[in-house]
Amino acid sequence: MTAPVSNSSHLVSPLSIVIATRESRLALWQAEHVQALLRARGHTVTLLGMTTQGDQILDRSLSKVGGKGLFVKELEQALQEGRADIAVHSLKDVPMDLPEGFDLACVMEREDPRDAWVSSQYATLADLPAGAVVGTSSLRRTVLLRALRPDLKIEPLRGNLDTRLRKLDEGQYAGIVLAAAGLKRLNLSARIRHIFDEAEMLPAAGQGALGIEICADRQDLRDALAPLAHSASWLRVAAERAVSRAMGGSCSMPLAAHATLAADVLTLQAAWGDPEGEARLITAQATFSQPDHAGAEQLGAQIAQRLKQAGAH
Repeated sequence: MTAPVSNSSHLVSPLSIVIATRESRLALWQAEHVQALLRARGHTVTLLGMTTQGDQILDRSLSKVGGKGLFVKELEQALQEGRADIAVHSLKDVPMDLPEGFDLACVMEREDPRDAWVSSQYATLADLPAGAVVGTSSLRRTVLLRALRPDLKIEPLRGNLDTRLRKLDEGQYAGIVLAAAGLKRLNLSARIRHIFDEAEMLPAAGQGALGIEICADRQDLRDALAPLAHSASWLRVAAERAVSRAMGGSCSMPLAAHATLAADVLTLQAAWGDPEGEARLITAQATFSQPDHAGAEQLGAQIAQRLKQAGAH
């Protein structure tokens, strides 16, 4: 991930920009949000809607079919072929290392990174009876839920946000866990019964943040996107993604990583659990004062090393 670079010293000429996006309601909201911000700065912006492999394969968990990179490959191909100029991603869906020739040019201001409890019957996870079925296809959420309530039955839940909510409403699950950010962006906050604080359920690396990908040689796009970047959010997610990168992270990694930035102190927490083993979590925490981008990544590597030393793999 490239560190943010200020381009405030010169004016950016208006560009004609095509945004590659998945066609789910949330992905389109994200792309339209970026479109509006760029149009407000004088650029001409259109959308190229695409269906990815990750959207098409719904009968198996992502960890078994190639990971979250399945959500970005087709968008990257559109960039490479010149059919699109930028791709807007939920950053938690973006692999830790992009293919050669691509770059993450912008991380925008982060929405709420926490997880949300959604249920028609039960106000909190604690209210569930033993053996109740909870839906998630995230290995991170699986190990965290199991640590909180080892008596529950965790079942796979795939599909876009609307599909997941429909499956809940059909009674397939007593409750499901979703990213609070997606629900808030789609004005579905009323579906949230409880938001887990970080002590209950540590978020995924990059959760709630939007990242914009470009071909690495497009300095014109890098300059155009610079006003959309949010430096504090970028520092936080750089530290989080560095933990995952050092752990060999993908969606097959039952890993949580969450950073906060206050008074020039970056605090990073991480947790790892064995999805096939006992409910015990391995955790680590550290801080870095007055961090820059390199310092954030250094902190992430340090946390990953502590997790490994404690038995995470």
